[in-house]
Amino acid sequence: MSAPQSYPLLEQIELPADLRRLPEAQLPQLADELRQFLIHTVSTRGGHFAAGLGTVELTIALHYVFDTPQDRLVWDVGHQAYPHKVLTGRRAQLHTIKQEGGLAPFPSRAESEYDTFGVGHSSTSISAALGMAVAAGRDGSNRRVVAVIGDGAMTAGMAFEALNHAGSLPADLLVILNDNDMSISENVGALSNYFTAALSGRLYATLREGGKKVLRQMPTVWELARRSEEHLKGMVLPGTLFEELGFNYIGPLDGHDVRALVGTLRNLRKLHGPQFLHVVTRKGKGYAPAEADPIKWHGPGPFDPASGTIFKEAARGPSYSQIFGQWLCDMAERDPQIIGVTPAMREGSGLVEFSKRFPDRYFDVAIAEQHAVTFAAGLATEGLKPVVAIYSTFLQRAYDQLIHDVALQNLPVVFALDRAGLVGSDGATHQGAYDLSFLRCIPNMVVMAPADENECRQMLYTATTVNGPAAVRYPRGTGPGVPLETEFHALPIGKAQVRREGRSGLALLAFGPMLESALAVGERLDATVVNMRFIKPLDEALILEIAGRHAALVTLEENAVQGGAGSAVAEVLAAEGVTVPLMQIGIPDRFIEHGSRESSLAAAGLDAASVGAGIERWWALQNRAAMRSVGRA
Repeated sequence: MSAPQSYPLLEQIELPADLRRLPEAQLPQLADELRQFLIHTVSTRGGHFAAGLGTVELTIALHYVFDTPQDRLVWDVGHQAYPHKVLTGRRAQLHTIKQEGGLAPFPSRAESEYDTFGVGHSSTSISAALGMAVAAGRDGSNRRVVAVIGDGAMTAGMAFEALNHAGSLPADLLVILNDNDMSISENVGALSNYFTAALSGRLYATLREGGKKVLRQMPTVWELARRSEEHLKGMVLPGTLFEELGFNYIGPLDGHDVRALVGTLRNLRKLHGPQFLHVVTRKGKGYAPAEADPIKWHGPGPFDPASGTIFKEAARGPSYSQIFGQWLCDMAERDPQIIGVTPAMREGSGLVEFSKRFPDRYFDVAIAEQHAVTFAAGLATEGLKPVVAIYSTFLQRAYDQLIHDVALQNLPVVFALDRAGLVGSDGATHQGAYDLSFLRCIPNMVVMAPADENECRQMLYTATTVNGPAAVRYPRGTGPGVPLETEFHALPIGKAQVRREGRSGLALLAFGPMLESALAVGERLDATVVNMRFIKPLDEALILEIAGRHAALVTLEENAVQGGAGSAVAEVLAAEGVTVPLMQIGIPDRFIEHGSRESSLAAAGLDAASVGAGIERWWALQNRAAMRSVGRA
């Protein structure tokens, strides 16, 4: 058993005000303690890890220089915000992060006044921070606003839209680019830090702006000076792009030199207008295994800090993500027109093997979901067969492209929607709760939900045979353990499958993985159970036939009840004037917070026990109502 950890400086800090009372000379020691605390704490439960280790010094410097929470600090995504949570009153709760009832996995306004903006999806920080900076200007306060964004999140169009807008405004906004590539480039060091501190100083800013005012009176000389400045700074600093967008660019600065960060941030806090600070950090800094493989250590489960061994639960079988990855490789072997596209989710979507075996047919477009969908549409116009591997929650960001660029043109793009339904620990921002609702209202779409692993494989194949857009949505984790068929066969479009004939007068219409619970309830209540398979087109003929010979129907789906698959069934019945009691089981009209996938299902009333009890109670009510009706007759 490891010896108790000691954090003499860190334990003195409950809030950033305590941090600001420390002598600057003690900040490096505090950084060491904070990093060790993160390693020890995350090792016990798991969580986002490598990115946070890389922002320890930056987080300390920000809270040391800025008067948080009066000054606003906006984190992008939040993977790197664990040090921020520790320094803002949540150190004792960090071990509960991502667990039911524990700390949220990302910054959350409901959790702390220091979390100024709730996040989960990337590339929102600059837009939100700009709004806060404009608000500060309107109320005349001296409040400062800082956005911290990673180099991955900077690839999204939304970030550049915000930069373009911010550069045209007089708002006092500091954007910090946390460039956490695998290595620190050579121009980061003592000389670079010297230039950075100088360029961030008030003297440099005053001379620069004063000189511009004079030179603008002499257009020819002004243009020559402007171009010279661009080329000179371009040779010393890679900031020309951000200067052109209207920012004063400072950097790159060593993001692990806490004292240099403090000095630079102090200078920047005095400046007005849009400022851009480029800091270079290392993911996993201070923990060798994470430095060597930051992808593996992005969000590990519990691990042994000494050996670097990540503890893994015994898998029931291949995950749906792995099944998708194997299917895509198998398809690519058979069909040279198959192309794989993903917005920065290679590992999560199961595309590692495909990217190695078919590198010329693999496209990771970075965090750019909108581009991913329209790029796939362009591929499809030329006869290629693009497969977009994307999480359900991230497809929300490309809804316009899905409608206008794919469906409106009826282009054959396959959407493999991973993490559909409740995902658990990443919480409300990542729950795939809405895709059935927002997909089924789009013309030309075919939407499928597999009940098991083999059905997932066959539905993916079926999607490639559709002459138009098709989506297959599958959950996180593993299925019930159904063996996979090697050969592919296309399912008849829009046809459901009766899995159990019952005699009680109750019929359960299950969509996707809810079939498992439906079959269990069906056995107890002697109910008919239907594996619906298709959400669009629905098997309307079977629905009407089932409704005609059953006393009541229940729909089950792992999607929002509003506008979901159950609503589609209700619409079919209403259109035909069929009146039959209908119970719709799905995700209720509230956000489901973080926890395990099992606790998330329970919170939504979709765990097996809740589903069974709910159906039995409702069915008993229907039977009593029927008996009262007979008695009155």
